[in-house]
Amino acid sequence: MKYLLDSNTIIALVMNADESLVRRAAECSEGDMVTSAVAYAEVAYGSLRNRPPAFEQLRAFVEEVPVLDFDYKAALAYASLPFRRASYDRLIAAHALSQGLTVVTDNTAHFADIPGLRVENWTR
Repeated sequence: MKYLLDSNTIIALVMNADESLVRRAAECSEGDMVTSAVAYAEVAYGSLRNRPPAFEQLRAFVEEVPVLDFDYKAALAYASLPFRRASYDRLIAAHALSQGLTVVTDNTAHFADIPGLRVENWTR
């Protein structure tokens, strides 16, 4: 595992919305990419309310990209982060930190103030 995909990255990959993102993901070896149960929940919430991607597309995606459970290590990492109310991004960042992963997102500004977090934007 090297990369933890943020919710916007999942959506873009499933929808083939960005050529450079799809190309970069294709360069990864099997097992390099995972996502957080938090990011999955965020995307599934929208899918079940008729927002893209369709839930069946999301289900097919997570057959290829594993979903990591948010565990006690992630909870402890979250507890140490600078607080920001109602932010899935903080939970996702904590999960990445607890596993030593790099977050892949198009919303790099949302993660900029988190000490020690590695972030990449594959859409550039």
